[in-house]
Amino acid sequence: MIAHTSLPVSDYQRAKEFYTKVLKTLGYTQNMEYGEAAGYNDGKNTDFWIGTNKQGVVPLHVAFEAKDKEAVQAFYDAALKAGAKDNGKPGYRKQYWPGYFAAFVYDADGHNIEVVFWDYDAK
Repeated sequence: MIAHTSLPVSDYQRAKEFYTKVLKTLGYTQNMEYGEAAGYNDGKNTDFWIGTNKQGVVPLHVAFEAKDKEAVQAFYDAALKAGAKDNGKPGYRKQYWPGYFAAFVYDADGHNIEVVFWDYDAK
């Protein structure tokens, strides 16, 4: 339903370095750039963008889908190593759904970045 989304960032170079590192764990590569806007491709579509915003930054929430629990952990570890702040360690969030396995971090602009794996075998 959504073709792509974009997050406003206050420091383009810092954000580009961060998202290039952490999205690599999910199979994304930075494949497009226009001025201070970078697009990331997951092999199907350039569906995630970051870019500077003259009006400033209002923190948003974005969730990326992972292929398994190990990818959730890898994303979380890479994000913390790249400077993100913890907002929820990898684990099941049964209050959302019994097989909802996710982790949450805050990027440098305060965006709540989530990575989730739907574990259909979990009870």
